[in-house]
Amino acid sequence: MDIIAEVLIALRQVIRATDLHSRQLLKTAGLTAPQLLVLQAIDSAGELSVSTLAARISLSQGTVTSILDRLEARGLVTRNRSPLDKRMVLLHLTPAAGDILALAPQPLQERFVRRFEKLPSWEQHSILASLHRVAQLMNADHIDAAPVLAIGALDQPEGGGLKE
Repeated sequence: MDIIAEVLIALRQVIRATDLHSRQLLKTAGLTAPQLLVLQAIDSAGELSVSTLAARISLSQGTVTSILDRLEARGLVTRNRSPLDKRMVLLHLTPAAGDILALAPQPLQERFVRRFEKLPSWEQHSILASLHRVAQLMNADHIDAAPVLAIGALDQPEGGGLKE
């Protein structure tokens, strides 16, 4: 098999693994991977502002706001004005979100991170450089992306945007 075919197969395997995990997450927890990432970030902090959350998960504030709108509509997140600074809106999880987080499967990137951290530094940097180059070759190096493995738009509606 020629090297181009092997590279395309490897890319397809990564895309399929991400797709299958996204489908499992949607089926078991009713969440997209970005929604799970948002809930986990709020859960670990207790409360966050939208701007702090966006910075913490490396997404634009607009994308995070869209995700929060969906989570709030489902009764999983509340937005409350800070008692100290009325201009600031703080995010909190509802008890229903806690129940969902308890049932949600481990994010795909957590398994990846555990394995990646075991690699020698030179290999980690080699993989990073190669992936940056692949993103450039695909004209994807300008796309807003978070450190979450998910298929489709990060602000997609529930169940939408999954691709085969």
